[in-house]
Amino acid sequence: MTTLTTPRKPTLPSPETAVPEAVTPTAVIPAPDRDGRWRELVDAVKESGQYPTRAEAESVTRIVLSALGGHVVGDERVDLAHALPEEAARVVASQIPATRRLTAAEFVDSVAARIEGATPATARWDVSSVLSVLPTLVGDALVTRVLTQLPPGYALLFGRAELTPTE
Repeated sequence: MTTLTTPRKPTLPSPETAVPEAVTPTAVIPAPDRDGRWRELVDAVKESGQYPTRAEAESVTRIVLSALGGHVVGDERVDLAHALPEEAARVVASQIPATRRLTAAEFVDSVAARIEGATPATARWDVSSVLSVLPTLVGDALVTRVLTQLPPGYALLFGRAELTPTE
């Protein structure tokens, strides 16, 4: 035999137990500027690549970050996503990891295939315009960690010299 119970009425907090307005999360923590850092990233790419419009710089940024997102894995991918603006993090994190590591030249070619009318030379410009602004945004240490995952040749795309050990 099942006993039915009457639902309890919700009780409102008394003035003595209510949380003061000043301590509620919305009162203490201002709403974040959700796309302010994304705008800064796109503006930095626009300046770096000398793109005529913000829309072109944004498109290139999305394409390059999505290509990169498939080639950075593990903790570096997680840390990169955390360090990037929210929109950029979504682009990187939404990519399925690549099944084969691409050389830097193959990576540039893969980006060229995603941009209408691109050549390997213009795609290299686009890739470098995006990747070279990342060290300032996410830090040199994280970029170094990302580069250790990638085949030789990527450092130049990030605006760094490609150092090889002497024998």
